[in-house]
Amino acid sequence: VQLQAYGGGLVQAGGSLRLSCAASGRTFSSYATSWFRQAPGKEREFVAVISPGGSRTYYADSVKDRFTISRDNAKNTVSLQMYSLKPEDTAVYFCAAHYSDGYFYTRINDYNYWGHGTQVTVSS
Repeated sequence: VQLQAYGGGLVQAGGSLRLSCAASGRTFSSYATSWFRQAPGKEREFVAVISPGGSRTYYADSVKDRFTISRDNAKNTVSLQMYSLKPEDTAVYFCAAHYSDGYFYTRINDYNYWGHGTQVTVSS
């Protein structure tokens, strides 16, 4: 699976932004897909994950109720809609995928497919 994230940019605090991840290659609908982010000087952290069929999602506490992850398997895309953005959301955002055996994971080491990141900058 090849992944490409796009949609980042500069936004003011309180604003919204939508990231997308386009997938190609193997059957994308068999892969759980997540967003991770990495801020300058910090470790990469989990943001949100969606099950292969899209029926289940899970979020980091820091973004719960502000971010929404969704997918369209017909178009091989996963999106992250971000609302009420804060300066601390500033980071490079990565999409990642793992083959799903019925579960999805939140640890970086569980993911073997990664896209290049897209920069999100939230100004105060």
